[in-house]
Amino acid sequence: MLALNQSNSPIRSKQPTLTNWLFGVAFALMSVPGFAQAPAAQPLAKQGSCPSGYHSSGNYCTPSSSSARAALPHVGSCPSGYHTSGGYCLASSNSSKAAIVKSGSCPSGYHTSGAYCLRN
Repeated sequence: MLALNQSNSPIRSKQPTLTNWLFGVAFALMSVPGFAQAPAAQPLAKQGSCPSGYHSSGNYCTPSSSSARAALPHVGSCPSGYHTSGGYCLASSNSSKAAIVKSGSCPSGYHTSGAYCLRN
């Protein structure tokens, strides 16, 4: 049975829709520190041997699977949360923070970690 208000118009449910709920959950998860910071594995210009979880494809090292961890060109010591693998610094876990090779000062939201800028 449909509920009616005083003017005999249907009362609209105030229950959240599945879409609204999914957007809310996604937003909440991205707001959790570290959750949205996990870096994605990307193809890299080949410098010697490819890191673990990557394979050679022309002049590039490309992720071998969607579970490959992020890698960076090896410049001096690897940043915190990364270790040497081939000619690269490979994220030690899927919870490692995003890092970039440092050029000048680090951008807002990053701090220095050796020759790299590491996301706060």
